[in-house]
Amino acid sequence: MAFNSKNPFLSSKRFSSNAVSRAEEVHEAQIIDYNQEMTVSGTINKTAILFLILCGAAMVTWWMAFNGLNIMLPAIGGAIVGLVLVLISAFKPQYSPYLAPGYALFEGLFIGGISAIFEAMYPGIVINAVAATLVTFLICLGLYKFGIVKVTETFKSVVVAATLAIATYYLISWVVSLFTSWTPVHYGNSMMSIGISVFVIIVAALNLFLDFDQIEKGAQQKMPKYMEWFGAMGLMITLVWLYVEFLRLLSKLSSKD
Repeated sequence: MAFNSKNPFLSSKRFSSNAVSRAEEVHEAQIIDYNQEMTVSGTINKTAILFLILCGAAMVTWWMAFNGLNIMLPAIGGAIVGLVLVLISAFKPQYSPYLAPGYALFEGLFIGGISAIFEAMYPGIVINAVAATLVTFLICLGLYKFGIVKVTETFKSVVVAATLAIATYYLISWVVSLFTSWTPVHYGNSMMSIGISVFVIIVAALNLFLDFDQIEKGAQQKMPKYMEWFGAMGLMITLVWLYVEFLRLLSKLSSKD
């Protein structure tokens, strides 16, 4: 039995004609305007907009950090608000044109803060993490575009199962560490910890293929225009995850020097 994604931005139901178009169904005599349909190019444009918003917000907390200002409130607050916006969009994708830019703004505050912290500890780490994320994205995009990697149901099941396993492990280890003195194995710079980081990065990269596939299928199924924002938001979530994991891996490697 194939797994359905528990990540709302990887769920086929969000991009299925039954889930979206039914709610958008109108009198059949109405002329369908191409400009009201989801397109791949439109999603790319929306992704670029979200990326610029995220970078702009990140520059704010980055500047604050290196000018002696407290960044904990905007960074933590940004992460929390960003998560809330993601959850709302998961259940109300029609509001994505408003929620997606908000997510990019608040998540940018978090990314700028955490990047500044890592940069202060390990100079040069941020540019390396950005480069690694960009290269991974381009490689995955090329592999998908040229059909080298095909997103089958089995592929989806494996990636979704691995993603859920990682999320569950992170959540349980965080909760347990709050109430005990136990240190999760993915902390520190041991070979086991580094190996876990590499595994998580691979899974995060594989999620990019699911994002590409859902965006392409959404355009083929002529989803409503607002699904461009929804698809772009899902792609940004994966890229942010990938970037943070590269920061963690590079910090572990740097601390061993």
